[in-house]
Amino acid sequence: MQDQLSIFVTGGTGHLGYALLPTLLEAGYRVRALTRQPERHTWLQTLSNGLEIVRGDVTDARLVQEAVQGCRYVVHAAAKFAFWGKHEQFERTNVMGAANVMRAALAANVHKYVHISTVVVVGKPLAGRMVDETHPTEPVDPYQRSKLHAEQLALQAWRESGLPVVVLRPGAFYGPGGRYAFNRLFIEDALKGIRIQVDGGNYITFPVYVGDVAKAILSALHCGRVGEVYNICGETLTHREANRIVSEEAGISPFRLNVPGRLMILVARLLTALSEYTQVEPYYPLNLRSYVFNDWRVSSEKARRELGFAPISFREGVRLTLEWYAAQGLWRRKQRA
Repeated sequence: MQDQLSIFVTGGTGHLGYALLPTLLEAGYRVRALTRQPERHTWLQTLSNGLEIVRGDVTDARLVQEAVQGCRYVVHAAAKFAFWGKHEQFERTNVMGAANVMRAALAANVHKYVHISTVVVVGKPLAGRMVDETHPTEPVDPYQRSKLHAEQLALQAWRESGLPVVVLRPGAFYGPGGRYAFNRLFIEDALKGIRIQVDGGNYITFPVYVGDVAKAILSALHCGRVGEVYNICGETLTHREANRIVSEEAGISPFRLNVPGRLMILVARLLTALSEYTQVEPYYPLNLRSYVFNDWRVSSEKARRELGFAPISFREGVRLTLEWYAAQGLWRRKQRA
């Protein structure tokens, strides 16, 4: 692969990759995607001939160095994302792995390096303040800290070595291709009959449809200003509003059992403590606090202005997500009598 439209993608089989690879291929790029277990992702076989798969992961510095050669662009989307886990696990993939990709991109003299960070590097939004790109960052869990560290390394590589970095900070992914985090908490749990909300559903959440993030990456390759950070988020809305839209689109009861936040945190503490023995991520990890018990009023105005970012409505995104759940045999809409 030696043409000017070649692009190296990490995290190609993750939730974002499910939308990103087709988007890049349809835009005319030849894509070389790094993935650990390609055989587990049969959907890759449905993509065009412009895709080349490299087996491995970002912690293998030599493999990454070789894989980036000949590529004009890099999109680094690989990351360990979980609400539970040891600091060292996140650092190994999210920081050391990212550093490997940066070094390889510098050696290959790529024209643009799009680094996928996350809005949650903010940690805890300040009361009454919009979360824009100037908001202070004070991460509160291992995932958030590792993502901020990697983002800082990327910007440092731009300042000190000239790596043409553009940083994107997406909100909470939802959409086809994933069953974790927002998809599980707001959509899949509701479909299963687990219908709860905390403190009346008044907290503000920050979803972004994965297809919109993929389009934002495409725009960043062309329009993103080097050295800049862009929030990529859809409409922010209360948990109650999100639950109502999911219920209406799925044709299920709008009822949600209201659980006091203090009780939910107590349950999360107990489940997280138990996980120290089981070594299995708890259903409600304590680290969910930052994501659930805050008002995430996220602004993507900078991306709208400079990247032409135009996210779809949350209702439309939920509709597309439900169609994917149905196509996977994970959900079936009940027929009304």
